Order: sequence, then C-alpha cells, then structure tokens
Amino acid sequence: MFFKKIDERIKVLFLMMLLLFALVVGRVFYIQVIDYKKLNKYASNLWSRDLPIEANRGLIKDRNGVVLADNLTTTSLVLIPNQIKNKDKTTKELAEILGVTYDEMKEHVYKKASIERVHPEGRRLSYDVAEKISALELPGVYLVKEAKRYYPYGNMLSHSLGYVGIDNQGLSGLELKYDKYLTGKSGAIKYFSDAKGNKLNLSEIYVEPQSGMNINLTIDINIQKSIERELDNIVDMFSPEMALAIVMNPKTGEILGMGSRPDYDPNKYKDYSQEILSRNLPIWSSYEPGSTFKVVTMATAVEEKVVDLEKDHFYDGGSVNVEGSVLKCWKAGGHGEQTFLQVLQNSCNHGL
Repeated sequence: MFFKKIDERIKVLFLMMLLLFALVVGRVFYIQVIDYKKLNKYASNLWSRDLPIEANRGLIKDRNGVVLADNLTTTSLVLIPNQIKNKDKTTKELAEILGVTYDEMKEHVYKKASIERVHPEGRRLSYDVAEKISALELPGVYLVKEAKRYYPYGNMLSHSLGYVGIDNQGLSGLELKYDKYLTGKSGAIKYFSDAKGNKLNLSEIYVEPQSGMNINLTIDINIQKSIERELDNIVDMFSPEMALAIVMNPKTGEILGMGSRPDYDPNKYKDYSQEILSRNLPIWSSYEPGSTFKVVTMATAVEEKVVDLEKDHFYDGGSVNVEGSVLKCWKAGGHGEQTFLQVLQNSCNHGL
C-alpha cells in the first residue's frame, strides 16, 4: 500500500514536470517564431542608430515643365559624441574649419546625446568646408546629405513661389500652401552600437529617402519673363512705390503670369524686410474696378434685353439716394436726359 502511494506521487510529479517542460517549450516557440518580429524590433531599437538623409523637396514647374523651384545637394555635419576618441582635438579642428569659437563647438562635441546635429553652423556646408572636414577622418564625425532649395530664376515669380527655411519647411507662398505635398520622407543610414555608443561591426542599412510630390503651375515662363521685364521698365521710368501685373486666360481663369514690385530673391530671403517678403501685391492689394467695369454691366443689360441703347432713356440729375447713401455723378449737376448709349459714352455713374 505504501509503495503504491509513492508510485502515484511519482507519476503526478512526472506529469507536472512534463507539463512544465511543455509550457517552457511552448513559450520558447512563441518567442522564437510567433513573437519574433516584435521582440526583434524592440531589440534593434536599443542598439540601432540613424544618420538622417534628407529627402528632396518636390519641384515646382511651370505649365511646360520648366523648373522654377529646384534642389541642390549639400552636406551637413552630424556628430556621435560617444564615438569621438579625442574630444579636445575634435573640438579645436572643427571650430577652426567652421569659423566658430571653441566653446560653441564644445557644446556639440561634449553633448550627452546619441546623435548631435551641429546646427546652425554645420548645416548646408560648402564643398570646400565639407572636404576639409572629411579629410580629418575623425571618429564620430559624419557628413550627411541634405537638400537645399534653389530658385534658378532668382527674383522671378518670387512672391508667388515663396521660400523655405533652413530645414526645408515652406514659410511663404506656394512653398507654404503646398508644404505637405512638397515635403518628402527622409531616409537614413542605420548603424549599430552598444550601450556606450561604440560602433558594432555589423553591416549598415540604407533606407532610401522619398522625394516630395512635384507641382505644375498654370504659369507660362515666357509670359512671366515679359511681365518681369515690363515691371522693371516701369520702375526705371517712374520709380513708383509699387507696381503689379497679372495675365489671365479669361476663358479658364488660369493665371499665366503674375508679378509685382518691390520683389526679392528667395535664395537670399533673409536679406529682405518682412514688409517686402509678405506683400504679394496682386493678391494682397485690392482695388475697386471703377468705370472699367461699367462696360460689363451695360453689356449684360443689352444681352438680357433689359435696355435698348438707342430707344431707352435715362435721366441723370447729378445724384441718387440708395438706402440712405447719396451717390453723386462725376459731373456736377449730372448729364440730364440721355439714351443708354450716351450713358455709356459719358460714363454716367447712376446710369450704370
């Protein structure tokens, strides 16, 4: 009886151990097979780092495909402080090349960060400066690609195109209006490092950036060039406070050209006052059409057969009361009795 009870206990213990083993195996299988991607992603995030690669901004073109807003490829300075071996030497040499003080560069080199973008002194570097930094071959010092907005026609259509900031974000005009479409998706060079930031001997992964969407305008560059030339002539001849011009297709409403003075070069927008940058006169400055619109109202009346130019008459007494407001004719005392053809000829305010 005694041995029988022991035998039963052994069987129970064996079943429990077998069940525990099955649970362990099941858990390992779940981790290794089912939950692998999720856990691997968590692990990768702990020891992977990204060197950013900025995407090209979408192009802005005229109706014929001529590029009005383009991109230039530049380089910018990025540091990985934990990989820098000699911080004092790196600080001195970078400060000398970039033309900044030792203390200014020290803030970047000694910063406790996984990746430090040297801003603004290390942004949009010239070819010569980038070559000097590259020749140093300093550990933890990287040059990454960045796109710089470039307007090949300078001042032309400047108010309409607008301009972008140092981070390629739209700040004015079409660049601001369609910023979410023009902005691309940045890529990266993924590298791997340990908890101290030391680079691991693993292959780097290149994530290609995606350029922004291109935009085609209704603007015709040849018409736009003519507008710009005539506006310059007006300024040279009369020195006005402002001048503006618009060319539109009356059948479709498409704007074929538009410009104003004063204007600016969006490549150098920081050199101009906000008053000049923000005043797109064809949009910002509005005028009453005045007598130029009288022909439109008269043509509408004739087409709808409301009046007969020769037979119908109108008496202009010099003024008329409209809901409590007195509107006067440009001619003192008015034009008196007249046909509607004479109303148009005399530009009679009340008759039109």
